[in-house]
Amino acid sequence: MERWVGRVALVTGASAGIGAAIARDLVCFGMKVVGCSRNIENIQKLSDELKNEKGSLTAIRCDLSKEEDIIKMFKTITSNESLGGVDVCINNAGLAHNAPILSGKTQEWREMLDVNVMAVTICTREAFQSMKERNVDDGHIIFINSMSGHRIPPKTAVHFYSATKYAVTALMESTRQELRELKSHIRVTGVSPGLVETEFSYRMNKDEEKAKALYSSILCLKGKDISNAVVYALQAPSHVEINDVLIRPTEQTY
Repeated sequence: MERWVGRVALVTGASAGIGAAIARDLVCFGMKVVGCSRNIENIQKLSDELKNEKGSLTAIRCDLSKEEDIIKMFKTITSNESLGGVDVCINNAGLAHNAPILSGKTQEWREMLDVNVMAVTICTREAFQSMKERNVDDGHIIFINSMSGHRIPPKTAVHFYSATKYAVTALMESTRQELRELKSHIRVTGVSPGLVETEFSYRMNKDEEKAKALYSSILCLKGKDISNAVVYALQAPSHVEINDVLIRPTEQTY
């Protein structure tokens, strides 16, 4: 990770779970991390906690369902003298509603599309433009996807969510192909975890007991496990591109 010391990484959805774990590790490796979320209090607390580490963590409030917020965030990063632009973009933010195909609410489908698909696409575009403007040809774009972007779980509650994650799978490969056409050396990686113990299920089901039962049913992945995969991809030699990492608990059968 030595070559990334002092470089800038954007981590979306950095206030908790996987995003917070990634932000923590990258700061400890000496990167200047920008963490964004609608609620930045937790990111600010984490920044204070990491103030004696090699890198730094800057919190930016951003509603990823709004393009104007995303554009403003990238302008803020560019105008900050100590940052200047994005070298690594980690598209981590995502959400799920209990909204089956045959009975779900249209608004909830739209919210999942806005955050899981549109925001990822806009952040990817803006990160690439940031790299291009500064002649950065060794950057890295990482998509935190899901095993649900590779197979359909047998649970109707997550079927539309799965559809958005299949879109992320396509976006990742499309980004890789477009960069190759441009003869760019910016790398692309997808990390697709299975069940990770975070706030995700609590937010989706709005039922604490149901979420606890799910997370206690198997030995779940932790945010650190996913962060380890991100670090693995980042520290690979420049001639190595790790396209997709699939991670799931050993006890998870679907």
